[in-house]
Amino acid sequence: MKNTGMTRPLDTLGRIVVLKEMRTSMGIDAGDPLEFYIDVETGLLSMRKYIGVSCNLCNSTQDLSYFRDSFLCKRCILELKGNIDVSLILVPVVKAPAHKDKRANRSSSKKWLEQLRELMREHPTAKQGEYAEWLGVSQGRISQLKKLL
Repeated sequence: MKNTGMTRPLDTLGRIVVLKEMRTSMGIDAGDPLEFYIDVETGLLSMRKYIGVSCNLCNSTQDLSYFRDSFLCKRCILELKGNIDVSLILVPVVKAPAHKDKRANRSSSKKWLEQLRELMREHPTAKQGEYAEWLGVSQGRISQLKKLL
């Protein structure tokens, strides 16, 4: 639900004006019936144009079925089942990641751990940046490898 930022006071008879911008965007004309909904827990009052009991797709009032809070007529159901006048939505194909197999990453991690262990024995006073440069990895990776040691 969208907050419009518009406020209007109730008059002494409890009436409120529905702004022209809102009426236009919702297709509400003067004299149209409105449905009101209330959520007592959140204090939300909402309304919509009353469409009565008719198909949500074609507004037909014959051969209606109730499905997921909507009325659908038999004709529209058959058209949906037969994919008549249905636009296909192209779903983008997700390519496989370009990185290697996870096992290969584990073996390289083991290799780096061994190399780091060896470098730390040879150069115990070296800084993390130096270890990273010698192994050809980032300082963050060196930090991760140190935690694994």
